[in-house]
Order: sequence, then structure tokens, then C-alpha cells
Amino acid sequence: MAPPPPSDHPAFRLRLLASPFAVSQLTPDEPVPAHLVRALADPAAAQGRFVSVTRTADELSVVRETDEADAAWRCIRIAGPMDFGITGVMANLTAPLKAAGVPVFAVSTWNTDYVLVPKDDAERAVRALTDDGWQFDA
Repeated sequence: MAPPPPSDHPAFRLRLLASPFAVSQLTPDEPVPAHLVRALADPAAAQGRFVSVTRTADELSVVRETDEADAAWRCIRIAGPMDFGITGVMANLTAPLKAAGVPVFAVSTWNTDYVLVPKDDAERAVRALTDDGWQFDA
């Protein structure tokens, strides 16, 4: 297994975000729900929460931070920002999760990457990444 990026570099530190996340899929012909449009258009409506909406020819995917108790995902965030010339970050991050049998749902932004793991697997994911040399911030 390839070593992770230099974990002593602040951009590669990890954080398990406190809030649960929800992931949903809509059909490609559905409109973006109004509350998500508001959250994307108005920072005050988003209340500083993560919201990602992606439309393709096949689907509309929504990933969002939520307070819902039954949300099925937890999110691991790479501190970032990362230079686009750096390669292998996602491969190195997900390899120990694969070895531990932890499924992932990844979302990338300009600055960094987010890896969602099932909430029931979050402790196992943190342990696998820590054992692989990744460092978590509190």
C-alpha cells in the first residue's frame, strides 16, 4: 500500500465532522428542491452547512449536512486546501478504508475532499485511517 501524503502537513490532517450527513438520489428530470436552491443561493439559508447538488444525465445527487437523527452517513474532511498538482490523495485515503471493508461516498471541492462513511462504520474508519498513519484533528 502506498504511504499517505505527509500527515505532518496541515493540509492533510483529517477531521470527522460532528454533524451527520444525508445522501439522496433523485431522477434526472426532477427539479432541485426549493430548500436546496435557497441553501445554495443564500449563505444565510445554508447556515454554514455543507450542501452539494450534482446533476448528470442519469441522476440528481444531493449530499448535505443535517440534524436528522436517522441520517446514515458521517463525513471525514481533509483539511486542505490542496494543490491540484498533488496526486493520489483520494487513493491513499480510501485504500485503508477498502481494506477495512468500509464503504465510501466521496465529494470533492476546489479546496479539498470529503469522504462519507456509513455512520455505523465511522469508528472503524477512523481507526483504519489512524493505523495507516493519517492524523485527525479534534
